[in-house]
Amino acid sequence: MNLALIAHDKKKETLVNFAIAYENILKKHNLFATGTTGKRIMEATSLEIHCFKSGPLGGDQQIGSAIANNHMDMVIFLRDPMTAQPHEPDIQALIRLCDVYMIPVATNIATGEILLKALERGDLEWRNFVKENNE
Repeated sequence: MNLALIAHDKKKETLVNFAIAYENILKKHNLFATGTTGKRIMEATSLEIHCFKSGPLGGDQQIGSAIANNHMDMVIFLRDPMTAQPHEPDIQALIRLCDVYMIPVATNIATGEILLKALERGDLEWRNFVKENNE
């Protein structure tokens, strides 16, 4: 599966630690991330990640494009709900695309953990059905 990893500045360290904890699951999948987040995860793990641009520079939109073109299966986007983001419209558009294309999206660590554990068990097989019917 294709997984996107995104984190606001104050959540990057949390996502790096999450990637370290779940490296054995993540390494079995194609990983994508916005620029700085992807670089930080790669520095802390042995994971290979395709890095898009930084979120405010269009990385969120690049991931959104992958979703719209049926090339993304899951998004883990650790958002900082306490800090205003200058690219909030891009963030909302990305989450909207996840809803439109039925892409599981986690915006906090607890939901991210549930999604990765479901992925490990193979409980997301319905994605194949969705992909086949949206192409």
